[in-house]
Parts: sequence; structure tokens; C-alpha cells
Amino acid sequence: MRIIGRPRALVGVVAGALLLAGCGSGPSQVGAAAVIGDRSISIDQVQDLITKAVREQPYAQKLAAEHKLDLVGRAVVSQLVLHELITKAAEKQGVTPNYAQIDAQLAKDPLTGPVPADASNETQAVSQVVARTRDHREELTDTFLAQALADKTVPNASVTFDYTSVGLVPDATTGSSVEGPAAKTAAFDLAKQFAADPAATKRIGADVQYLAALRQRATQMGQSAESIPPFASVGEAVPAAQASALAAGPLFGSPVGSTVVFPFPNNQGAWFVGVIRQRTDKPVATEQAPDLDAATKTAAGIRQAQPLFDELGVRINKRYGVWDVVAMTVVPNEDAAQGIVLSPGGSGRTQQ
Repeated sequence: MRIIGRPRALVGVVAGALLLAGCGSGPSQVGAAAVIGDRSISIDQVQDLITKAVREQPYAQKLAAEHKLDLVGRAVVSQLVLHELITKAAEKQGVTPNYAQIDAQLAKDPLTGPVPADASNETQAVSQVVARTRDHREELTDTFLAQALADKTVPNASVTFDYTSVGLVPDATTGSSVEGPAAKTAAFDLAKQFAADPAATKRIGADVQYLAALRQRATQMGQSAESIPPFASVGEAVPAAQASALAAGPLFGSPVGSTVVFPFPNNQGAWFVGVIRQRTDKPVATEQAPDLDAATKTAAGIRQAQPLFDELGVRINKRYGVWDVVAMTVVPNEDAAQGIVLSPGGSGRTQQ
């Protein structure tokens, strides 16, 4: 329900949030929240959507009262940047909207209705607030194009990579475990070593030997070898159709030679550090792949737009934050990023 009895206070909060949308220096292009190639998203456009969200959405009203409208601002910039990137990716792949299907969806309009103030998942609630505040046809078109991109690319895509991990098992040399922020820092540092010096990736081979030794020891102790998780591998070849979670991640959006870091799948607190060795975009022989659910298909399609961030020279106004290439969204700062992608030599615009 709408916040009642505090209209002046609420307007004051919104006005303050619009004037102080975040910390940091101003944009490289005056008046722009983001620049995508020859197109830009204006600060006024972002602020108008924030104002509309607070006017219409109970969850946004709650955030306004909590002085947390920066969350809405970042989500607005993220979705508008993705709109531009998805549109460009679809053009490159020859994917066009099915307007009859989109019109049929719009007739039922799944984006109507409020996001309640008591929604439990903040990230999802903020995303839903912005989706409902944007032009509904544009939002539904973005989703259609993302899923169509996945339909076209996922069946043929595969990637070969070497990887190790940080925080999953004790260090082979010291025997100590790294956890929490220290594990993330160690993973990022290791990725920078791999990117700067290809010889450093010999560490992955050593970790594969360590994995074999741990599994042999487990067997000798009467335990299953599989009780030791596969924390390292060389020459791992994965078709996107057989690994839907990875298909939505940076392994399938980054160029050959890149070093990638992201949270290790299904292991909270651990980090995946991998080097992409080969990509294939031709039909590959796989077992019957399970159908992707709508959310995974959308995410896999959005991932196809990842390379365009660098190709178009996207710039994000620092008042909103920086671009997280792993999460494909704007985050407050680099420390909040869910990972990193580095090109050979250690360079690369992984966040901006």
C-alpha cells in the first residue's frame, strides 16, 4: 500500500536522492547517466523513472523512506544499458522481435500491479519495480530478444577452459583455508597473475595433481573419491546446452585467452578462477539437453551482449557506480562486483 501521512517527507527524500544520486565524480559526458556507443541515457531519464517508481510502487516508497533509492537508480541504469546492448546483439545475430507474440503478452500485461513493500528479496523486488516502471512494451521486447538470442546461440555454443578455485579446499602449499573477503581478494589476485603471465597458469596443473592426491587419500581412508569436490581441471569442454547455469555466465561471454573469476557454482564463499582456451559456435554433438526455464534462458541471452560493452565503449556515470561484467549490472563500486574478466596481459574493461 502507499505510504500515507508523510507526503512532504517522502517528496523531500526523493528530491534529495535525485540531487545526490550517489558518490564519486561526475560523468565523462555532462548530463549522461551512461553512454553506449553513439547513444546515451540521460540523468533526467533515470530520475524521471525513479520519481515514477516512488509514485506508483509501494516497495520503492519503502526504499525512499529508508534513504535507499540509490538501489533503484542503479537498477534503472542497468536495465536501460542492457536494453541498448540486447538490441545491438539481436541486430548482429539477425534476431528480430515477434511483435504479434509481444502484443499478446502485452494484452495480459504481466508487468501490471504493485511490488509490495514487504517483498522479502530486495534484489528481485528492485528489479521488478524498475521493470514495472519502464515502458512495458520495451521491457517485454527486451525479454523476447534475450530469449531468442539464447535459442539461437546456446545449442551451438561450447567452451573449453582450465580452472582452479580459491576457498574450496585448503591451500596445497600451506594447508590453510582462505575464507570470506580474503578468498575473493586471493581469487582476484590469482586471476591477475594468470592474465599477466601465461606461465603462471601452471598452478592449475599443480592443483589438478593435488586434487588427484586428495581423492586417492580419501579412497585409502574408505571414503568416496567424489567426496573431494572437483576444484581444478585442465581442458574442461562444456557445451552450453548441457550446462545452463554456466551458459548464463562469463565463460560463454568472454573471448579466448580471458581469465575469469566468479563465485564457484553451488559453493558459497568459494571462487572459480578459469582461463578460456577455446570457443566453438558450431553445432556440437551432445546428449538431449533439458529445456531452459524462462529466467535462465533470458540470462543466457543477455550474456550474448557482454562483448558489446567493450566494443561500444560503454561508460557508466560514477554517481551510479561501476559495471559488473559478471553480474551484467551496475554495482556501487568494484568491491561489490561478483567477479572479473581480464584479457591477456592483465588489461580489460571489466568494470568501469
